Amino acid sequence: MGERKWNVSCNPTRDLMDAYLDGELDLVRSLEIEQHLKECTACSRSYEHRRSLITAVKTAPLTYHAPAGLEQEIKKVLHREADADPSAKSRAAERSWNWNAWFYGLAPAAVLGLALLVAVPRLYGPSTDDRLGQEVVAAHVRSLMADHLTDIRNSNHHVVKPWFNGRLDFSPPVRDFSDHGFPLTGGRLEYLSGHSAAAIVYYRAAHPINLFIWPSRSGETGKEKVFTRQGYHLIRWSEGGMTYWVISDLNEHDLKDFVELLSSPQT
Repeated sequence: MGERKWNVSCNPTRDLMDAYLDGELDLVRSLEIEQHLKECTACSRSYEHRRSLITAVKTAPLTYHAPAGLEQEIKKVLHREADADPSAKSRAAERSWNWNAWFYGLAPAAVLGLALLVAVPRLYGPSTDDRLGQEVVAAHVRSLMADHLTDIRNSNHHVVKPWFNGRLDFSPPVRDFSDHGFPLTGGRLEYLSGHSAAAIVYYRAAHPINLFIWPSRSGETGKEKVFTRQGYHLIRWSEGGMTYWVISDLNEHDLKDFVELLSSPQT
């Protein structure tokens, strides 16, 4: 089968690709684009290209050094002109001064321009937490819409935890809090923030709770941060080499109680 090419159905995705990359779309439109990217090779390739370009710009160095010896070579040429034409000495001196002014004046301006190019999107665009929060909300809603909360449905943590063996390159902590009103329901695989993640599912009465876990970068730790997005409460933190995101339509107080249980020492 040949590789799929652009067609009319790609137009909405192409028109909204930049807004999607910047995290500016609502949940429904983001889910539509995600679905199209899974089905369309051409759009998926374009998305990956643009995402790589954004990463390259954001990580580019903000200084540029002229090649070694460039200034001296230019001065040598100017001095040769002056030696060949004595009347040109004053012009050579003026050119040399202009070169120094141009070289040392333009370099800071160029650095400032590049800094603004990289910094302005970061200042006014969505933060890392906002973009990741959007991914978490999308994953949560997707699991509810597709009626796919769990790949393994079981309330025994001794069954759910081993299920992830061989499916992830880390072992997520899995605990049951039935005695506290948060029974374990099961788990599934997810893909968030550019890597695989474990989704552990709990309930509080009729409210499903998705707990997303993946390894932290460089073992970083972070205090709890609470968000509200599209009617859902989210809490994220890092500890023990893992990053945690919890999301539910449960009230914030009960969700914080759940997070306290997760952070409490195992008995």
